[in-house]
Amino acid sequence: MDGNNRWAKQLGLRGVEGHKQGAKTVRDTVESCARLGVEVLTVYAFSSENWRRPQDEVSALMNLFLEALADEVPDLHKNGIKLVFIGDLSAFSDELRSKMQLAMEQTAANQQMVFAVAVNYGGQWDIANAAQQLAFKVQAGELDPKDITTELMQSHVALGNLPPPDLCIRTGGDNRISNFLLWQLAYAELYFTDLFWPDFDQQALEAAFSEFRSRQRRFGRTSEQIEASQQ
Repeated sequence: MDGNNRWAKQLGLRGVEGHKQGAKTVRDTVESCARLGVEVLTVYAFSSENWRRPQDEVSALMNLFLEALADEVPDLHKNGIKLVFIGDLSAFSDELRSKMQLAMEQTAANQQMVFAVAVNYGGQWDIANAAQQLAFKVQAGELDPKDITTELMQSHVALGNLPPPDLCIRTGGDNRISNFLLWQLAYAELYFTDLFWPDFDQQALEAAFSEFRSRQRRFGRTSEQIEASQQ
């Protein structure tokens, strides 16, 4: 969800105003995805690299997280949406971690859609963390190294219990995934748009979905094989 700061700058506003508008776009996107039948929506809210930003901006983001938890969780729960957080949550304040945990517990049984929020998350951290979990099991004699497979690794990365992502949307004009879900996005379709995140409305979302539907996903097979299987 890139471009909040640049959106604010072009309007002569402080960066935090861009993040506030970006939070509204998140709410609208969650509503649209739930209505359109999306099963899992994951947003990259705060990367492990974002701690390098100016301290006042980081503090403002933490306050926005707290406000969003208070304002949005009741609506998410009412609409049957399950909220999960992925990333290294240990870096956050006790208050924020506690509210994240309560939000996940409150919505745990919901089945309309999974809304995953990546905070203090990095794809490289995710893979290393999964490898560390497996290494501890080997050390404890619970696992033989030769039994480590891609499927086992999959079960230890974030969101490993969910289907792999079909589509990754990146706003803001940069054509890269910037350490987001590196393992999980192995076969996802990538969609890049120059729109800043606060301007990414329902029309833009539907344009991304339309582009996704136009692509042929082969997963190692030939076009002829795909076409034959659809007959």
